[in-house]
Amino acid sequence: MSNLEKINQFTRRELSEEELYLFDVILCNNDIDRDCECFSEHALEQMQPLFIGKTGIFDHNPKSAGQTARIYDTELVKSSDSKTKDGRPLISLKGHAYMLRTDSNADFIREIDAGIKKEVSVACSAVKHTCSVCGADNCQHVPGRYYGQQLCFTILDDVQDAYEWSFVAVPAQPAAGVTKHFAVSGFTSPDVSLQTLLSELEQQTRAEVLALCRNQSQQPVSKALCFAAEKMNLFELVQFKKSLLEQEHSLADAAVQLADFRQR
Repeated sequence: MSNLEKINQFTRRELSEEELYLFDVILCNNDIDRDCECFSEHALEQMQPLFIGKTGIFDHNPKSAGQTARIYDTELVKSSDSKTKDGRPLISLKGHAYMLRTDSNADFIREIDAGIKKEVSVACSAVKHTCSVCGADNCQHVPGRYYGQQLCFTILDDVQDAYEWSFVAVPAQPAAGVTKHFAVSGFTSPDVSLQTLLSELEQQTRAEVLALCRNQSQQPVSKALCFAAEKMNLFELVQFKKSLLEQEHSLADAAVQLADFRQR
């Protein structure tokens, strides 16, 4: 079945390619998010059919006036090189969305193309919430804290329903958002290597920052810094890394000066 045929299953009349604007969006993935939660692979499989036909709105506002797009197909995408924060293969739920080309949404389409309207968040119902450390659904472990070398986070599973997906300013999952758009002619799409590179850069920078945080002499300070770093986006990580390196260099210079003073 073609994309146009899939779309016309949701319309009252058959639409033409010229009337439509199509784009892809990463709805969610199995990585640990800013709230120290992640979807299990099984949960992503459950959501794949549930999000077909679901509407896209703004800031999870349920008013019908905010409806702007609709998912007509979904797929699970397993990355061959990207990993989750705890080292698992990164798996993303990708939605294929459509919207009408109208005078009223022309600016919105341009904002999507420019990468301004990009980040998204999903609303769904997950019944099962288990601890990554012990596997229990009600325990004393605190999400975001390290127990030994293991980060505690909540695993979401047994998804009962998917409600909607929204354009938001700050998504819980940093990687969720518009990845590319379809050209009208032939429904083809450009390469998405830039998104992959940015994702890899964020993971690499986060790993470097966490290593710097763990080098802190006081364990409570080290844990607090690691917790903060887990919730940062790429820009914040770069700035934080710069600050940590400057602090490290300052301490090294102070140690050298003290050694010189003692030798005199």
